[in-house]
Amino acid sequence: MPDDPQPLAQELAEVMGGVFVPLSPAHGIVRVILYASRRESSPFPPFSADTKAKPWIVDLTGFAGSIEDDLARRDFTINALALPWRDWQSADWRQLVLDPCGGRADLARRCIRAVRPSVFRDDPGRLLRAVRLAARLRFRVEAETARLVRTEAYRIERVSGERVRDEFLALLSMDGARGQLEVLDRLDLLCHIIPELALTKGVEQPKEHYWDVWGHLLHTVESAELVTRGHQNSAIFTLIPWTETLAAYFGQEVSDGHTRRTMLKLASLFHDIAKPQTKKPDATGRIRFLGHPELGATMAAHRLAHLRLSSRGADMVSALVEHHMRPSHMKQGVELPTKRAIYRYFRDLGDVAIEGLYLALADYLAARGPELNPDAWAEHVRMIGYMLQIGTQPVSAGTPERPARLLTGHDLIEHFGLAPGPPIGVLLEKINEAWAAGEITTREEALALVSALLNNSSV
Repeated sequence: MPDDPQPLAQELAEVMGGVFVPLSPAHGIVRVILYASRRESSPFPPFSADTKAKPWIVDLTGFAGSIEDDLARRDFTINALALPWRDWQSADWRQLVLDPCGGRADLARRCIRAVRPSVFRDDPGRLLRAVRLAARLRFRVEAETARLVRTEAYRIERVSGERVRDEFLALLSMDGARGQLEVLDRLDLLCHIIPELALTKGVEQPKEHYWDVWGHLLHTVESAELVTRGHQNSAIFTLIPWTETLAAYFGQEVSDGHTRRTMLKLASLFHDIAKPQTKKPDATGRIRFLGHPELGATMAAHRLAHLRLSSRGADMVSALVEHHMRPSHMKQGVELPTKRAIYRYFRDLGDVAIEGLYLALADYLAARGPELNPDAWAEHVRMIGYMLQIGTQPVSAGTPERPARLLTGHDLIEHFGLAPGPPIGVLLEKINEAWAAGEITTREEALALVSALLNNSSV
């Protein structure tokens, strides 16, 4: 291929009805994204009959010199292999593979090895790629390559937020995410990606917590993964509400090609990130972290903007961090949360209300660790399950016995002579809240409630 792959990539995108992306112009790398819904004028057959399938991604790069020279410029030995096109269907193709860097031996040894010492200086994005490839393939990073990663780890801060985001979320989306985070930390990468995590190391917590803040965050990621995996024939996880509907819910893609489950794990990593900044003793000497959810939400939003997470993804994570303690605080002694409180919780968290409940489960497990009390856990799960059941009931679905709305804004204006404006919305919300709590069920009761509110000047 000529030095500049751009003309060929643009032609490929035109012919196949794809999208041309100048992925890394500085390194001469371009991308073509091919969608199943390509133009009908394409002379090529469809590459996928599934219109919901992920797009094909074709990356192209130019090279100068021989093919051996090009292979020597690759990142890892297992990627520095080539087969002449004419030998593609040969019965002896394995013997015809060009392997100047020893990639076949490293495949057999199941290891990721850098082609040359300068591989990470040439492209620091390869630092995360090494870990992601090892995790995906279940390989190990070869010792000298791991040493190179640690030495060059600081360079990851020079990589675009988009590239770091894609590699990091790919790691987080895998099962065993806590282990991958620990690998990133051992290679000195994790705190270069999320510097705010460094301060959480060694921050002790009250006796209810088994781990320090750092350990708690990593174990909450692990627990978030486990509480959204199903019952697993386990005494701990069998108690958790789980259905096919919930499995499909957490499998929905919501941000940058990643699912609600991955966003939940990301929120788990951030949920207590502001504890070092808010740690103070109260009047009794007990350690408190007052305001850490609110500050943590702000810190998460800042870091995720740097990583170029989509606005929806960043909003989801920030909301979960800000409200992560709310479900646990809603229970009053042995009494379950009121329907009114549950209504408010689901109203305030909106699109991530369910994730908030499962974060509360993960947070609880990660706080107690191996000292988990089975009876207390069962009670906590019962409370979360009740909130899930009540909160997901279609309050305003509308039936012959229960209309979709007890009152409308027009009803309030006509009946009470009110002027259009924000107070109308406040009144309607109070009606919905009382309706959800089961305190009113008829139009007449709704009118009486509004009359009382207006008389008490509470609007």
